[in-house]
Order: sequence, then C-alpha cells, then structure tokens
Amino acid sequence: MEIWPAIDIRQGKCVRLRQGDYSQETVFSESPAETAQYWASQGAKRLHLVDLDGAKDGKPTNLESIRKLVRTVDVPCELGGGIRDEQTIQLFLNEGIARLVVGTLALKQPDWFRKMCDKYPEKLVLGIDAKGGRVATDGWLETSETSAAELAKQFEELPIAAIVYTDVATDGMMQGPNLAEMQTMQQHVRVPVIASGGVTTFDDIQRLDDAKLAGCIIGRALYEKTILLSEVMKCFEPR
Repeated sequence: MEIWPAIDIRQGKCVRLRQGDYSQETVFSESPAETAQYWASQGAKRLHLVDLDGAKDGKPTNLESIRKLVRTVDVPCELGGGIRDEQTIQLFLNEGIARLVVGTLALKQPDWFRKMCDKYPEKLVLGIDAKGGRVATDGWLETSETSAAELAKQFEELPIAAIVYTDVATDGMMQGPNLAEMQTMQQHVRVPVIASGGVTTFDDIQRLDDAKLAGCIIGRALYEKTILLSEVMKCFEPR
C-alpha cells in the first residue's frame, strides 16, 4: 500500500484544515520544504501536496513554496489545488511535479479533462472530494449533484494515474476514514484508488489495506503523532 504524507500549503505555510474549513486552520510549519525534508528522512517515498489557496482561487498561488519544496527533496510529489488549465499543467510538470490532481474541472469540463489525460498519460490524477457521497468542488466550497461513483465511472477508461478519493466529513477530524465509501469506490473502478480523509491510527491504515485500497494520504495524524511515519513505512510498501 502506498503511503502519501500530506503537505497542505496556505500563504506559504504548512497547515491543516478541519473538513476543508479555511477558518479552522492549524499552522504546523513555516516551511513546507523543511516539512518535506522531515517526511523524507522518516522514509516517505512520495508526497501529496495541496495548494489550498490555489484550490480556492482557481489558479496557482503558492508557486514559490512548491518550487522550493520540489527542489529540496528527491521523492516524487503529486499536487492538487487550482489545476484548471493546460498552462498550469505544463507549468508544474516542468517544475518537477510528478503528477497533478484535477478535481473541479474534471466535473465541470469533462471533455477538457479527457483531452488532457490523453495528452499527458499517467500524469493526471482524478481528485474526487465528496460530501455525503456527492462531489464537492472549488476547494470544497460547493457541492454538486453528481455522485462520487458516477464521476469515477465516467473516467475510468482514461490513462489516469489514480483516483484520490477524499471524504470531506472525516478530513482532519481524527476520527477514522469512511471505510465503506472508500471500499465501494475501489470495487467499482479498475483505477487505483488513494483514500484520503480521517486516517488516524495504524489500524485505520491496516483496514484500508485489507479493503484493497491502493494507498492512503495521511495528514493531521502525522503532524499530531498519532501515527509515526517511520513505523508505518516498515509495514506498508507499494504492492
């Protein structure tokens, strides 16, 4: 199982939100690059980055922080938040980001997303953020009428690298992941599904692994040390 430590960036700092609420922010580090170095030293083989300002603004906002981070560590990084046009895709791929998470525009402009997936095979990840099984967009500020499973099925034939499936209700709450939703998603699509939201304990990771999820993103639990990355990496390796 792939383990993805999360680094969420807002105003150049490493932060965590609760349920995607920008008013419920905890700053964990002034330097995302130093945070990335630390996770790499603990055995991280990949990192999940989010430009929170970009997700809200619809455009890259923390470019300098992201650029410095990517140049600091020698592990693949994926990035989500504000990926809304091909120019931004090219920008971040040229900066050394391994793959990009596209969420809002995949829902709003599916033909564009299909075209980008064909043009950049295995470089794009479908980001599905859901509230009550419905897709949330625009930095989780809006909820659509489209179901998460419905959106995933639309795109599973494309050459996407993975689906990152985030349950907004559990994200940052330290109460465990929505295992049933995650398992259902993985069973309904052939694409690898990365679970995000609520992973709090070692047992949470074990349950996701037992449910055949391809990986999981871990955020607040690492920062608050309810999960120790060095211990997790000894037990879970990519299949």
